[in-house]
Amino acid sequence: MLTAFGQNLYFADGPAVSFHGFPYPTRMAVVRLSSNETWVWSPIELTENLAAAVEAVGPVAHIVSPNKLHHLALPAWKSRWPQARLHAPPGLARKMKGVRFDGELGDVPDREWVVDIDQVVFRGSFAMEEVVFFHRASRTAIFGDLIQRFPDEAAKGWKGLLLRLDGLVGRHGSTPRDWRLSFLSRNAARAARQKVLDWEPERLLIAHGECVGSDATHVIAEALRWI
Repeated sequence: MLTAFGQNLYFADGPAVSFHGFPYPTRMAVVRLSSNETWVWSPIELTENLAAAVEAVGPVAHIVSPNKLHHLALPAWKSRWPQARLHAPPGLARKMKGVRFDGELGDVPDREWVVDIDQVVFRGSFAMEEVVFFHRASRTAIFGDLIQRFPDEAAKGWKGLLLRLDGLVGRHGSTPRDWRLSFLSRNAARAARQKVLDWEPERLLIAHGECVGSDATHVIAEALRWI
């Protein structure tokens, strides 16, 4: 259920979910922190096999969402590991009023993962802001929806045409056009982009589409050129 993507970094693919009629694949990441606890990013649908695989990495201590769209599985994961701290991106706590979050993510990493993971918030959109993470040991940047890279074989029919028009297909994937247009002020997003590039990531792990195993800094720079 978990695939190694780098030192102490794993991912798991989940079932597709419908978003505006598009079947979106899902992917989560798991990090074993220096404390030997587990940090879970963008959890997918929870199954017993997945729960066992995650617990084998270490006790679940943190559950985070990169943006306010990646929330469907959060209640199930919090119910399974009630001792874990639940971290909301900007806007999600207001959207999920029935869920108790332990804090909102910002540009400064939580002290319990600052040694292992850095982060930055892409601000300036009136629609949605996303928190991007950097796993230091594996030199991996972790993106939710800001970078989408669907394979050519997945872009068929009229839905595939729309993905291509949005620039979300193949090695030159990017950000959905409507989301790009929502960044009315791009100064903060440019600063966030520069921080990501300054990390000089070697790998790129994303929720939707094909990840990158090398030369990720260049891929990210091209994908976010619109900023």
